[in-house]
Formats: sequence, structure tokens, C-alpha cells
Amino acid sequence: MTRVRLTAESAGERLDAFLARTVPELTRSAAQKLLAEGSVTLNGGPARKNARLAAGDLVEATLPDPEPVDVAPQNIPLDVVYEDDDVIVVNKPVGMVVHPAPGHPDGTLVNALLWHCGDSLSGINGELRPGIVHRIDRDTSGLIIAAKNDRAHLALAAQLQDHSLARTYEAVAQGGFREDSGTVEGPIGRHPVDRKRMAIDRKNGRPAVTHWSVLERFPRYTHLECRLETGRTHQIRVHMASIGHPLLGDSVYGGKPFPGLEGQCLHARRLRFVHPATLQPMELECPLPDWFQTVLRKLNR
Repeated sequence: MTRVRLTAESAGERLDAFLARTVPELTRSAAQKLLAEGSVTLNGGPARKNARLAAGDLVEATLPDPEPVDVAPQNIPLDVVYEDDDVIVVNKPVGMVVHPAPGHPDGTLVNALLWHCGDSLSGINGELRPGIVHRIDRDTSGLIIAAKNDRAHLALAAQLQDHSLARTYEAVAQGGFREDSGTVEGPIGRHPVDRKRMAIDRKNGRPAVTHWSVLERFPRYTHLECRLETGRTHQIRVHMASIGHPLLGDSVYGGKPFPGLEGQCLHARRLRFVHPATLQPMELECPLPDWFQTVLRKLNR
């Protein structure tokens, strides 16, 4: 059993929603099941799933022991940027899905990590699996970190919540920018009609903040650096499209196709975090992939 201690940072959030947001890989329904089983306490006493939290409330949850998942390890080559007994950081290529899903039952990063890591896996949410702390889209390349034990997983997830786990991307967006830098703020939720897309949703969306700065200007495009303050699904893609600058090649959010480019022109370039065991700050970087550099050369011509 793994016991988790959490402190609510703001008031008004439902307890089950707080658990699902804060504990890695814990879904809302799984959080409700833990509450129904009496595996969660609030300030030392019994907890109801619909309880509203106050700032500073102490939540303690007992997570079940991990069980093997029905995902086969696969010998898929990985570009490992850093690895030790607690974490592994991989430079994910374009086209690789992070988790198995309908239409992508295998060939994913999880399949590859199960082969690479063997028995050294985190077991958050009662499943024996590589501890994927955050995700990047299939057609986005770059750095992604996974935890190799529960302690590291929970520590990294806490850093993701307080923004000390920082991710910086490079992208090519359509159009020109008058300013050299700026910030996009807009809550993100599921699109009301197309459930495969995300959208700015000021009523029900979750807060999202993206900081951007110009790296290079082209006649009809701009090479950007984008730093995430939050980590919502498709965040950079949605935010840039919302201000009239969809990413080059991102057909889902209005981007134009570009010769030789599959999907959006977006790369997770840098990752900064505090090591969960040594508590030392770490900053890792991977170069722009060949396809991204080819796009920049074509735009220069």
C-alpha cells in the first residue's frame, strides 16, 4: 500500500476532483472508489466524495498495491537523454503515442518503457506501469519524463502542480507578431462538439497559461519559444490558434500543411525539475530534430 498526504492549496474544489487532479494517473472514478471504500480521510476524519475543500485542508489517501497491466513490453529503441534509479527522460520521436489507446494498442512509449525498465516501474493508481508524469502529443517530439518508483512519481507530480517542473517548447506559428514576447491566458476544456479537440472554455475549462517569445521572424511565419505555466491537453496548439497564430502543419486547429511536415511543428526542447531523490535542480535539453531544422531552412529560403 502507498499512503499519500496532500494539502489543498485553494478553497472550493470537490475532494474527488482534487484527488484526480493531484495524484498521478488517478481518474475521477478511481478517486470516488477510494472514497467509497474509506481509503481517504480529510483532516484525520471520514471524507465524502462531494466534500468541498478549504485552503490548508489535509487529505490522506491509501492507494492499492499495483497489479500488472495488460500491456506487452516491446523492444522499441528509445533515445534516452537521462536515466538513474528514480527517473528516465526520453526524447520522444514524432509519431509515437505515449499510452496505448483505441487505434494505438501497441508501439507506444509505455510498451517501450516496459521493455527498457523491466521491474523498475512506478505503481501509482494500482497499476504496474512506467510512471508517465506528463504527456506530449503523438505528432509532437521532444522530452518526456517518467518515474521509476512511486516516491519519485509523487514528487514529480507535485512539481508539475506547483510549476517547478518546467517545460519549454519550440514551435513555428503562422503569421507575424508585433511584440517580441507575450502571454496567452485562457481556460481549456473539451470542444463542445468535436470531443477529440480542445478549446478555450471560460465557463468549464481548467486554467491555462502559455508564455511565448520570438526566436526568429520569417515573411509569413514565426519561430517561437513557448514556456508552459500549466500543462493542459493541446495547450500550446489551442492557445496559439486562439490568438490567430495556429502552428504550422496543425490541421486540427487551423494550421496550413507544409511540404515534408507531418502534424504540428512543435518540439519539447527543455525540461527543468528537482531530482526527487537528490533534491538537486536538473535541466535537460535535446536538439531540434532534423525535420524541424529542415522546416526552418525552407522558411529561410
